[in-house]
Amino acid sequence: MMSRVRLSFTPAPVHVRTARLVGVAVARRAGVAEELLDEVRLAIGEACARAVALHRQYGLTELVLVEMSDGPTYTVRVIDRAPIEAGLGLAALPPDELADESLTDEALTVGVGFALLAGFVEDLQVRPVDEGVGTEVRMAWPVGR
Repeated sequence: MMSRVRLSFTPAPVHVRTARLVGVAVARRAGVAEELLDEVRLAIGEACARAVALHRQYGLTELVLVEMSDGPTYTVRVIDRAPIEAGLGLAALPPDELADESLTDEALTVGVGFALLAGFVEDLQVRPVDEGVGTEVRMAWPVGR
């Protein structure tokens, strides 16, 4: 039976730590290997920090949503409500272009977050959410049951 944990928080950096702690606890319960838990913690932190940066950049007060579920894999979805072009725009930039000095600090934070996530997570997807506003960062890890 698949279980699901949902967490939503105001877009403030202080709440990213809570999301990481909850994410690792759920991953451990789901059966993610101990050697992957640091990767899970770092990836959830980066995805949530990216969402918070986007919300702050656009002055959004909507909650950041984090959804964790187990099943054949441990899956984490982090959903922001920033304009789609802002959330996806830097997803395709290679790391050397992220060093461009013309990028704003907020854009650089979002872009570096993608570069780091790609290094932490093999199963990573970034896509627009169904409602048409915001992006979803979906990450998955194997579980050993």
